[in-house]
Amino acid sequence: MNRRDFLKVGGMSTAALTLSASGLSSLGFAKSGLAASKENPTSRFGGYGPLVKDPDGLLDLPEGFHYKIISRTGDKMSNGDLVPAGHDGMAAFPGLKNTTILVRNHELGTNSQYPVNGKNPWSKGAAGGTTTLVVAPNQKVINEYVSNSGNIRNCAGGPSTWGTWLTCEETRELGHGFVFEVNPHDPENEMSKTPIRDMGYFSHEACAVDPSTGIWYLTEDNNPSFLYRFTPNDRSQKLGSLQNGGILEAAAIDELPAAAAGNFTNGQIFGIIWKKVNPERAKEDARELGCIQFSRLEGAYFAAGAFWFDDTSAGKENLGRIYRYFPATNTLELFYESSASNDLEMPDNITITPWGDLWIAEDGPGNDRIIGLTPEGNVYPFAENQLNGSEFAGPTFSTDGNTFFVNMQSPGITFAIWGPFARRNAARQRAMNHAAPPAHLAPSVSDKLAAFAESKGMSTLEAAALERHGMPIL
Repeated sequence: MNRRDFLKVGGMSTAALTLSASGLSSLGFAKSGLAASKENPTSRFGGYGPLVKDPDGLLDLPEGFHYKIISRTGDKMSNGDLVPAGHDGMAAFPGLKNTTILVRNHELGTNSQYPVNGKNPWSKGAAGGTTTLVVAPNQKVINEYVSNSGNIRNCAGGPSTWGTWLTCEETRELGHGFVFEVNPHDPENEMSKTPIRDMGYFSHEACAVDPSTGIWYLTEDNNPSFLYRFTPNDRSQKLGSLQNGGILEAAAIDELPAAAAGNFTNGQIFGIIWKKVNPERAKEDARELGCIQFSRLEGAYFAAGAFWFDDTSAGKENLGRIYRYFPATNTLELFYESSASNDLEMPDNITITPWGDLWIAEDGPGNDRIIGLTPEGNVYPFAENQLNGSEFAGPTFSTDGNTFFVNMQSPGITFAIWGPFARRNAARQRAMNHAAPPAHLAPSVSDKLAAFAESKGMSTLEAAALERHGMPIL
């Protein structure tokens, strides 16, 4: 899509929704034939090799990787209280003396054998909330405590750029269904028990912030689901700024009265707009305004200029889709759709790895996995849960990239995983965000564009993606 065509869609005030060819073909790890070398596991983008059966029957990992259980439901925390159940979304922050600070959700309702036993809850009848773990470089937990309590179904959320965690309630029951901000350095303060009402009253799943603008993007886990954005009145990205309110909007297609994302087909391009909704009735307004109806939106992550999110039960086979949105160009694309459960089955929480792949926690029947998705559209397994029916949640990396943390929701386990991870690669992250379809689906590239790419030190695929999004690069 060139600049002239982009402007014809409706000007810079409208966005373009492009469902690329890469979204219609899932390339399995076994099919790709891309074996990784031990010297550089991702040198050929095939993952880390086959998984090795865990003799303890818990967590299968590739050769050379190790895990340690660092926290488990029912264990004692630092103050003697018991670790709550229902481990879910999580984020990692840098701590003192090379420690990692984890803030972890607990997706609990009003009753639990192991509730979040807070001292300053928002709602005394609610068992959900968050705990915080301080983890040493040797994967030993040196402190663990409640940082937010009195919530219902704290499912996912997202980290802020100033070191706090936004925990989201996945419900609209008993007056719950809000976003709360948790400061791990000031647990259970007044801010942690004050809902950010302008971020909406609906069944929240995850959220992520664009650090260049301070605008947040939010997913909704309820059928039908809508995609929202929240523009704070105070975009200073400082502690307390979100409590000053803002504007909530939902994504809509300009040309159609009410579009279901499941009806999108290859090659369609739509101008989209953001429609303002009343935070107290966000879902109702989004439906009445004809906003895009997804199936069940789940994980969200922002990296290197792109917002990634997934629809866990979407697609022709109901196995899930991966989308990405570019705020700079107002372009929303279907990046990947699974056509086989062996490739990807019901994506949930997501993260971008330090070397640029998208890692996806599955939440489907059977043994769930952590699946990697490369810029080339290939998928590979990194971990498999041997506890049938226990979903993975909260995948996140330590800020130094050396340790991967992830939860099993039931029986409630937090793992630290380490091994020969690839090195941090900012260029590969950028490549992931501008990746074109696999080779047999890729757009043809002119000699002029190829020469431009070479002169700028970028791949031809990245240059083609920039051209497609309307950048005047020639």
